[in-house]
Amino acid sequence: MRPVELVVALALAALGVRSLVYWLRRPFDSNDPRDHALYALYLTGRVGLWFAFAGMFALFAFAGTTDPITGERVAARGRAFIDAADDYAWYLLVPVVLAAAQFAGGWFLGRRSPRGRP
Repeated sequence: MRPVELVVALALAALGVRSLVYWLRRPFDSNDPRDHALYALYLTGRVGLWFAFAGMFALFAFAGTTDPITGERVAARGRAFIDAADDYAWYLLVPVVLAAAQFAGGWFLGRRSPRGRP
């Protein structure tokens, strides 16, 4: 286990909780369900990015290897760390998808006209 990465993961998770609480307290003035869906998509991307980066650092904190002599699980260093972290290369898609969701939600929400106007 790497303590620095774990501390960064906990800090990012705390910022994610703070962001979630902050955005849940803000009122959203619209009666249109599509506006609410787009706003939810935007907030999912915005808040989810904090948790995605926290998860990435948590994966890095616990990436390890097994010592061939003792059979004990140890923190990987150097090339062994790259090999251990390579198993989670798919995780890079999580922040990309969340950023795309935030962008799409914000873009479409900003382009909508109020109901009743042409």
